[in-house]
Amino acid sequence: MEVEVDEKDLKAAGAELFSGDGRHGIRIHDWEIESSKRFILNSSTLQQWEQKLGTSHLPEMIFGENFLELKHLKSGTKIHFNAFDALSGWKKEALPPVEVPAAAKWKFRSKPSQEVILDYDYTFTTPYCGSEMIELAADKNGARHVSGDTCSLHWEECKEQIDVAALASKETILFYDEVVLYEDELADNGVSLLTVKVRVMPSCWFLLLRFWLRVDGVLMRVRDTRMHCLFGDSADPIILRESCWRESTFQALSATGNPSDLAAYNDPAIISHKLPIIMQKTQKLIIP
Repeated sequence: MEVEVDEKDLKAAGAELFSGDGRHGIRIHDWEIESSKRFILNSSTLQQWEQKLGTSHLPEMIFGENFLELKHLKSGTKIHFNAFDALSGWKKEALPPVEVPAAAKWKFRSKPSQEVILDYDYTFTTPYCGSEMIELAADKNGARHVSGDTCSLHWEECKEQIDVAALASKETILFYDEVVLYEDELADNGVSLLTVKVRVMPSCWFLLLRFWLRVDGVLMRVRDTRMHCLFGDSADPIILRESCWRESTFQALSATGNPSDLAAYNDPAIISHKLPIIMQKTQKLIIP
């Protein structure tokens, strides 16, 4: 989706766009929101990732230099989305492989001389909901110190919900981007896709991190993480984060009257509400 922004709208919102070296973004209300979209990993970098992650199985297309970052300038709070951390989550969760009748015919990233043994989660399902750190103020030498521990940010469970109706209003979009982190077509037997997209309006920013899986004829899975932050002059910024995991087998969907045609299951935005919820929670982060 291309977004053309009027300079008058940017000025009225107190915002400015920036770009350079493959990156682009927006500064608004003490936030710097930036994205980068580049090429897939080359073979040498892929080998380095395999060594670091302790695996010889990775998605067909990894966009290792792609990222989305949201930084609150006053507090140094950073929320960052990238493929390596997402795959670290996949490796740690280590789900059992989905049983597929045609699995023996699938040619995953094994050499022709090797027997194909699906003893790992070839769907690359990840529990990842973002990376976090706090970049502290510069010291007397000008160096900035970073706390890269995910425990640095304290998320509290809450009953508040993201106001979806308000997000559907006709507010001007000042900045939008969608970033692919990794993708695999499961040897032409489906799709495994992790993307993150953000949109910035005069009143707030909103993002959606989505893992979408379709193993044809077998299983569909959607893991969504939504984040929303209203801009304000007085109160400390509050970020709401909603996590919702859904999944169902094709058999279960068919039993409830849904179509069995694969063409009906191409768009996760349309399909997700048909899938049962298996995990849902809302958290908030107050940035001092």
